[in-house]
Amino acid sequence: MDIKNLSEVPAFITKDGSEIRELLAHRNSAIRNQSLAEACVPVAGSTQEHFHPKTEEIYYITHGRGRIRIEGEVREINAGDAIAILPGQKHKLWNTGSETLRLLCCCSPAYEHDDTILT
Repeated sequence: MDIKNLSEVPAFITKDGSEIRELLAHRNSAIRNQSLAEACVPVAGSTQEHFHPKTEEIYYITHGRGRIRIEGEVREINAGDAIAILPGQKHKLWNTGSETLRLLCCCSPAYEHDDTILT
């Protein structure tokens, strides 16, 4: 049985500049076809615009507020929002709030640096 606690998994920086803690993926569990991580964007911070040729993502905002741009469309985001990002879609995330923007990121297939293309 694989159970991981967020406080027990190490953080690392993704190619787009996000700090993430990978909860479940092929690197640390029996999961093989997807990954689940918490990403954090500091106050006034942002990710670098990028896309994933193979991976589709779901972002679920758990804390804070911000702005996301997907393929040129910009929307305000808040805790409770779920965002679909399809393979190949360029996207960028900004923290526009007064606290760390935290989100769960589900990737299928699992997140890989090699599948992240900076624009």
